[in-house]
Amino acid sequence: MRTLERHRRLQDIWASERGWKGWTSSVNHTDLGRMFLVTSFFFFAVGGVLAMLIRAQLATPHSAFAGPELYSQFFTMHGTIMMFLFAIPTFEGLAIYLLPKLLGTRDLAYPRLTAYGYWCYAFGGTMLLVSMVLGIAPNGGWFMYPPLTGPIHSPGINTDFWLIGITFVEISAMAAAVEITVSVLRYRAPGMSLDKMPIFAWYALVTAIMILLGFPPLILGSVLLELERAFGLPFFQVELGGDSLLWQHLFWLFGHPEVYIIFLPAAGVISTVLPVMCRTTLLGYGWIVAAAVALAFLSFGLWVHHMFTTGIPHMGLAFFSAASTLVAVPTGVQVFAWIGTMWKGRPDLRLPMLHILGFFATFVMGGLTGVMVAVVPFDWQAHDTAFITAHLHYVLFGGFVFPILAGVYYWLPHFTGRQRFFRLGEVAFVLIFLGFHGTFLAMHWVGLLGQRRRIWTYETSDGWTAINLVSSVGGFIMAFGLAIVLIEVVLCFFVGRRMPRNAWGAGTLEWAMPTPPPNYNFASVPHIRDRDPLYANPGLPVQIARGDGYLGTPRHDWRETLTVEAARGTPDYIVVYPANTRLPIVMSAVTGLFFLSLLIKVYWFTPVALAGVAVLALRWVWVLGQRQDRGPLDAGLGVSLPHAAEVDRAPGWWGSLFLLVADAVLFGSLIFGYAFLFTVAPGWPPPAWFEFSLLELGGGVAGALAAAAGMRLAIRANRRGGSAWTGLAIAGAGALVVLLSLAALLVRTPPPSGHAYNATLFVLGGYGVLHTLIPLLMLGFLAARVSRGFVSAARRAELPIAGLWVDYMAVVAILVLAVAHLPGVAP
Repeated sequence: MRTLERHRRLQDIWASERGWKGWTSSVNHTDLGRMFLVTSFFFFAVGGVLAMLIRAQLATPHSAFAGPELYSQFFTMHGTIMMFLFAIPTFEGLAIYLLPKLLGTRDLAYPRLTAYGYWCYAFGGTMLLVSMVLGIAPNGGWFMYPPLTGPIHSPGINTDFWLIGITFVEISAMAAAVEITVSVLRYRAPGMSLDKMPIFAWYALVTAIMILLGFPPLILGSVLLELERAFGLPFFQVELGGDSLLWQHLFWLFGHPEVYIIFLPAAGVISTVLPVMCRTTLLGYGWIVAAAVALAFLSFGLWVHHMFTTGIPHMGLAFFSAASTLVAVPTGVQVFAWIGTMWKGRPDLRLPMLHILGFFATFVMGGLTGVMVAVVPFDWQAHDTAFITAHLHYVLFGGFVFPILAGVYYWLPHFTGRQRFFRLGEVAFVLIFLGFHGTFLAMHWVGLLGQRRRIWTYETSDGWTAINLVSSVGGFIMAFGLAIVLIEVVLCFFVGRRMPRNAWGAGTLEWAMPTPPPNYNFASVPHIRDRDPLYANPGLPVQIARGDGYLGTPRHDWRETLTVEAARGTPDYIVVYPANTRLPIVMSAVTGLFFLSLLIKVYWFTPVALAGVAVLALRWVWVLGQRQDRGPLDAGLGVSLPHAAEVDRAPGWWGSLFLLVADAVLFGSLIFGYAFLFTVAPGWPPPAWFEFSLLELGGGVAGALAAAAGMRLAIRANRRGGSAWTGLAIAGAGALVVLLSLAALLVRTPPPSGHAYNATLFVLGGYGVLHTLIPLLMLGFLAARVSRGFVSAARRAELPIAGLWVDYMAVVAILVLAVAHLPGVAP
């Protein structure tokens, strides 16, 4: 097949619909990555406007611009938008767009999940913007501390918009995290072992795993606070056995890793762009990977340093203060590796490099103030002042926005196929850099003088007027610079000069394709032998276009790629992707109706929407099946590989595994909350313990074990060519027994509004019921698949997926029943 014929054939197979219809039906990672980035920068602009309104309010004392209620909405929405609707989605968009190109494959692991995540993000963000337009935006701060945000002190709908809208948006983050984790581990070019992966892929993998481990505590906290507000379950009410500090623990279990979730992708951009700008290779690749992993690990042990003023024991203060200081070590390793890269190379001060230098100056200053607030006596003085706000912006803006702007200008030719024409970026950089430091250096100063954060006015006699005016002027200068960046990026799409392929002279695979990229990325999947493939083999782009790699000949109109073994990168099996579909946008819309019914308190519609999501999910997976054995398929280069449906650990198994990891963290956070209230909260022990029942406990445990054993029997029988029906029946019967035991627990739990203990048992029981209904639904689905001929000894991939969920159900059921029954019989 000739090169041009191959290109046209692949383009026909992988193309999205034209026009606006393509936006709603595309499942191509290039389209969705661009949509994520455009949407996130739109929210960045909205958050920037809110920041300017805040600075206008604080520029002079007794400003009549906004009253306290409106001002509270401004700073709450500013923080919420920047953290949840800009920073994380920007990482998602960049990773979704770049990772398959960097990894030498044709798409991410789950294209429809990518689309579903985007539409959940767009709809959830729109929900929050609507609240702002209606004047009922969240007003309790982006951290939403109870009891201020509880039903007594915040009776309106404002807080509910935050709790429900952010939870809706976080579906997108969890979907992207599962997508990125599986894609980096399994969807790479053959030969690309872990030690040959692009450095950005390592950062993306670490960040995605952090999202899986860090977001569930916040999701749980949001659910618990909404249950308290809507139904009176007293998790945070001291007089009924709750404790508002539980929210702070759950929030900062998410909130401190969140800082590094934002920083690490930006560090990945620097580690990718900096060597190219210095015309050398990255110094200390292995050390940088180790530092990123260490930073991720340490970040989960620092959350309490946000709570130094809450009266925790001195031993805890010392431990978390030391840990907060220790985190500077892996950060320093990365900074010194970047400095070493510049030292051994020849830095070229083009625009991406200017933004990287801006990052160095700003982030290092932010890191130094971070070490300051890790010292307990200083934190006691600076806590909740403008100094902390300034430190946060130095770390987040300096550590994220400057690197992202470097990445935007570096990959802009890849997005557009054009070079910049008007050269406005250099002027914009100067304005951004000077405006930022003018704004937040002044804010450090006024914070040390005692100005509290989140105040809406101040007195002339306080002596803060001149400093605040300088800060506000700097903020508007920075805003002008960011507006110029936006103008230049838009102009580049229309009037820039055509850019030759790989004009930067980079060594990574995204420059081995035409720009802007085709929908299929690579005409054939390359075999990789070096960490910088284009340096090792400059002729690789031509070889890929000629079809000299894997899967170079299109067949059956399949959108196909291959997976590799996670560590060594040897070819594993072939994956055929689904075509364009509007199922993701429909499913996200129905998911939105579920959250909307909770928001406006139309609770009768909530189970209807939930049932709609379940029906669409069944449709989602039903279309993936096949009714005939394929056997080994030719992958090219003399390699034959099985189809994904004919392996034990198909893509769905890997996705379920990492989704259940996040689910287990949420469950663990719930157990942590129970233990925290049990040991710390006033009003414990409760008036009465849950009444022990040997029948419920024994029956539930026996049913859980029978369900897990039944699935193993079904998998083993099917693999040997026998019938899976017996095992599926045992698993289904065991799951039904578990469901009855958990339902009895819910029925016998005392009124959950009476005490936090009752409320916690009720939520634990509800969690167990939900995670029993899901495996039951999957078992029914499997029975239908077996009866319709979708499962055979060869086509066995679906059984182990259900087995994972049944095993998780068994563990959850046993733990829930034990937590409910055993305290009542303990001496």
